[in-house]
Amino acid sequence: MSRRPPAAWWFLAPALAAIALFFLVPVLASLLLSLTDFDIYAIGDPGTVRFTGLRNYRRLLGDVSFWTALRNTLVFVGIGGPLSLAVSLGGALLVDAPAVRLRGFFRTVYFLPVVTTLVAVAVVWRALYHPRVGPLAVLFEALGLPAVDWLGDPRFAMPAIILMAVWKNFGFNLVIFLAGLQAIPERLYEAARIDGADAWQQLRHVTLPMLAPTFVFVSISTAIGYFQLFAEPYVMTHGGPSDATLSIVLLMYREGFRWWNLGYAAAVAFVLFLLILAASALQLRLQRGTAFGAGLEPRA
Repeated sequence: MSRRPPAAWWFLAPALAAIALFFLVPVLASLLLSLTDFDIYAIGDPGTVRFTGLRNYRRLLGDVSFWTALRNTLVFVGIGGPLSLAVSLGGALLVDAPAVRLRGFFRTVYFLPVVTTLVAVAVVWRALYHPRVGPLAVLFEALGLPAVDWLGDPRFAMPAIILMAVWKNFGFNLVIFLAGLQAIPERLYEAARIDGADAWQQLRHVTLPMLAPTFVFVSISTAIGYFQLFAEPYVMTHGGPSDATLSIVLLMYREGFRWWNLGYAAAVAFVLFLLILAASALQLRLQRGTAFGAGLEPRA
């Protein structure tokens, strides 16, 4: 007697098919491509493609540009990610304060950079960072401070890009934090005030623990986005000066679409995929432990 599959599988089948088609197939294709020497000649004649095994990955280990790009990307994620979360949370707390009026206006203003084209933002910030006529240069001159070549000096190029990226992206996280803040029951704050808790203690023992699930989502989505750093250095510095802002995605672009080493570029992409997967799993594990340790039990 044959058993019919549960009806739920029929409802899930379209979504599972879409996931397989648009996620699993590209990942497997990228992995397969990274094991070949696919280049510009193979585009015209696919018969010239050769299976090279792990040669592209061994080449990565000895590629100075890859290690430079990896270090720059980790610096961008390690500094820019937490800074973006801190600015977003601070902004959300200010907008959610009882004394603040026109919250809708502030939400809109803070969200505007998110919906602005990144290339346009990067061009404007290039002008802002101009070492002679930019507003920052004028301000430094007025204060008697030495001029800084923000995008031409390897010491300042990455911090300048981090600052621009934080400004561009903090509004998205702010809106999510604000939604999380407004979902916290007011009775928890009333109970804390009855127990004599001041504002700092309410933030530490009520707000932050209740925002733990929001932190999980925001930190993972921010890290995934920051690992894919590309447009900012591509428009503002082209990866320079001296590869100080070269990211993994920019390196992948150079190898794949400037030098047409598509097999090698696929290897870079697959390493980035594994990095993002590992970082997301680690963040999820650490933050779930923190959240549930604070008394927020996972739903069954």
